Amino acid sequence: MMTRWKAALLCGSALFAVRAGTLAQNQPPGQAPVYDPQQLPAQRGQVQQFTLTPRGDIDGVILSDGTEVKTPPHLSTEIAYSVKPGDTVVVHGLHAAALPLVQAVSITDEATGRTVVDSGPPGPGRGPGAPPPPPPPGDPDAGPPGPIPGLGEVQGRVRMTLHAPQGEVNGALLEDGTILRMPPPQAFRFAALLRPGQLLVVEGTGFTNAIGKVFEIRQLGPSRDQLSRVEAPPPPSGRGLMPPPPRP
Repeated sequence: MMTRWKAALLCGSALFAVRAGTLAQNQPPGQAPVYDPQQLPAQRGQVQQFTLTPRGDIDGVILSDGTEVKTPPHLSTEIAYSVKPGDTVVVHGLHAAALPLVQAVSITDEATGRTVVDSGPPGPGRGPGAPPPPPPPGDPDAGPPGPIPGLGEVQGRVRMTLHAPQGEVNGALLEDGTILRMPPPQAFRFAALLRPGQLLVVEGTGFTNAIGKVFEIRQLGPSRDQLSRVEAPPPPSGRGLMPPPPRP
């Protein structure tokens, strides 16, 4: 009887956390979430670096203990203005059971007290947010701005595997701080090459800005003569469209 009671309590707590996170993301833009993010589990740590989408938006941070903190790309600008590498932050959100992974509902910078809360994506017609702020003059960490033209190449050793918010592998972080991204189905196929310590040669398209460097993988392998092609994700299916007429 006690075992069943504990299981029910744990399931209820998990369901509440999921519902709280979902409701926070369903609020109208600019409106505070119904549930206080501080009701969710908290984790404190130092920001090591940002993680980026293939287009250069911030989609999370990596803490110094290796924890991945996932945030939605529509918060990219707000996070860039509120948090910087080296800052100590407190994150409230949903913690993965078997991975050092947190889907954040709020991030608070301890030094400044600024808090970024996920109150849902931008509404229709609002468009993307402003670009991240430029680095201070003379900032040694500010890389060359703008996209890297053409198909480029990076080499390095994997520091850690990266994941999507639901835990799917979607890339890797190299020891030099470069973010590698690829679709989760392809990342699953190449999971052995994305493990920590693995030496990688990658060809693809890159983007470098003041926040960091991200590389979208087109080919990868342990060496140049062992490259394998990464299949592009299929285009999204059009919902509500009429199916094509049958062939005669």
